[in-house]
Amino acid sequence: MDSEIKEEIPVHEEFILCCGIETQVLKCGPWTDLINAQIANRPKLLIFIIPGNPGFSAFYVPFAKALYSSTKRRFPVWVISHAGHALAPKDKKILTTSDDPNAQEIKDIYGLRGQVEHKLAFLRTHVPKEMKLVVIGHSIGCYFSLQVLKHAPELPVIRSFLLFPTIERMSESPNGKLATPLLCWLRYAFYVPGYLLLKPWPEKIKSLVIRMLLRRMNLQSEFSFLNILEPFCLINAAYLGSQEMMEVVKRDNETIKEHLSKLTFYYGTIDAWCPKEYYEDMKKDFPEGDIRLCEKKIPHDFILYFYQEMADMVADWLKDDLSKI
Repeated sequence: MDSEIKEEIPVHEEFILCCGIETQVLKCGPWTDLINAQIANRPKLLIFIIPGNPGFSAFYVPFAKALYSSTKRRFPVWVISHAGHALAPKDKKILTTSDDPNAQEIKDIYGLRGQVEHKLAFLRTHVPKEMKLVVIGHSIGCYFSLQVLKHAPELPVIRSFLLFPTIERMSESPNGKLATPLLCWLRYAFYVPGYLLLKPWPEKIKSLVIRMLLRRMNLQSEFSFLNILEPFCLINAAYLGSQEMMEVVKRDNETIKEHLSKLTFYYGTIDAWCPKEYYEDMKKDFPEGDIRLCEKKIPHDFILYFYQEMADMVADWLKDDLSKI
């Protein structure tokens, strides 16, 4: 199955200027321009993946391809990077479009609120207004997914899947207790040495190091992971992480209640970012909601080794909705 996915499913990489920021978008399927495509050739739905932090979209390609295959290749599956988490290679063209009019007002675009505005600007600019949407969030991407529903009720989102959702009490979670001091106070101590260490490395050396790391982890990718060793991207990921620890505290029950019929929550049993008690609290507060607990011991970072299992589950949950399109 894996080799079939890698060989046969087209994935198109684009770097676009969204809100004035280089943004990597990986597009699974033959559709690369939904706005300018003839209406007769346009798919009726887009599956849109918002990653966790760091928002390196290349990590999500196996999941996107598996999901595209599991949904019978009927609809495009796109993954967007977070603002500031991807830099285009020197030889890569950056596409420009007429930005969303609200994009010019975005402040602190690398922060929590700015990342929400970044995703909204992309959807409003690059996806036809009438096209139905399935939004899949992972980790902090679940927080962004809820914010998309809250701030853009005009978008035709028919379903949203929140996978291993970090949408509350992040600093109180087991991992949050460790990450909070590192991200909120100690991260500054790593900025200068990190920059001095990584910035001078030639691209060839960075590529070699990343290939060795991927081989050691038994991972492969058809797209570059150079951003993992790019100080600019790492600093922005750490900055976003610090805001997550400070601001993702109280669950947005009002938005959840308003859109509950569209939402599916999937919690892990071995997840130190959103422990099982968060699942139990959700079930108690929203007994009528589609709130699921993993029975397969899939880890928080499922995109590395459990992408096929998650893709099959999401496709199964979507089956009834897609049969009506």
